[in-house]
Amino acid sequence: MSNPSASKAGFTALVRTLRHEAPGIMSIELIPPRGERFPAFEPGAHIDLHLASGLLRSYSLLNPCGETDRYVVGVQIDKKGRGGSRFIHENFRVGMSVQLSAPRNLFALDENAAHSVLIAGGIGVTPILCMYRRLIELGRPVQMLYCARSGEHAAFIDELRAMSEASATEAKLEVHFDVDNDGRPVDLKSYLANVPADAHVYCCGPAPMLDAFDAACETVGIANKHIERFAAVVQAEPAANHGYSVELARSKKLVEVAPGKTLLDSLLAAGVEVEHSCMEGICGSCETRVLSGCPDHRDSVLSASERAANQVMMVCVSGCKGEKLVLDL
Repeated sequence: MSNPSASKAGFTALVRTLRHEAPGIMSIELIPPRGERFPAFEPGAHIDLHLASGLLRSYSLLNPCGETDRYVVGVQIDKKGRGGSRFIHENFRVGMSVQLSAPRNLFALDENAAHSVLIAGGIGVTPILCMYRRLIELGRPVQMLYCARSGEHAAFIDELRAMSEASATEAKLEVHFDVDNDGRPVDLKSYLANVPADAHVYCCGPAPMLDAFDAACETVGIANKHIERFAAVVQAEPAANHGYSVELARSKKLVEVAPGKTLLDSLLAAGVEVEHSCMEGICGSCETRVLSGCPDHRDSVLSASERAANQVMMVCVSGCKGEKLVLDL
């Protein structure tokens, strides 16, 4: 079997099934052209869908990670978004051709952890579902908490319950539905209070949940925490509004970034091909190696230690604190 032929957008796929999973949420099963295979992926990975509208959107893969004959993603309509999810719901049809990127993973699962805790909020269940399935396959101790507005809005809940019940090892599954708790969100501090200190804890969901998760981990002393965000973190301070120069080591170009302009836009305007997708610093597709200079990191991908190292940056939202950067482009 061969791999799908790469195009400028990535790979070609066909929509095999569209399935209603919950109000406003549908799953999309994508298959490669006949006789071909998709690239392998690991739990937590996502792909970019290149939409005919010109938008690019990232979605987590939720099917078993051993499958290369299909990808499955879940898409929820975001009424406050920029139209990508609505375009998918209104325009995707069975049999249509779609361009997608190879999988990338910014939310990697530690399969050797002594204990894993998975927390999902709403559509954040998609990467968590893949992780939960994988840990059960490996026979690893895992517990999962799934939060949603109600049982009706909890996509894939039946599949999760079936996996938990069929597991031969400890695979605890708990749910928290707002409608059953007078609209109150889950108390993550209490939930995490009895988690082993060396556990690896993962959370994917809306921003308020991730903020509460982050604070709860700090309070109870959990060091191995992992977060997947849908939207960029709002920066407390604005980026420096000054011009700077960018030297491109491989292409031997010098690009000037004018005040108020983004680094990515300046690179593209100079004819430099840079892979990019979200334009918000959350997908990691534009990660670029820094050879010299001090980046002004504005992304929601890099950890504090990775930012301090200044070895890579996300050029879609980040800039330069000084007068010059040297990039491996």
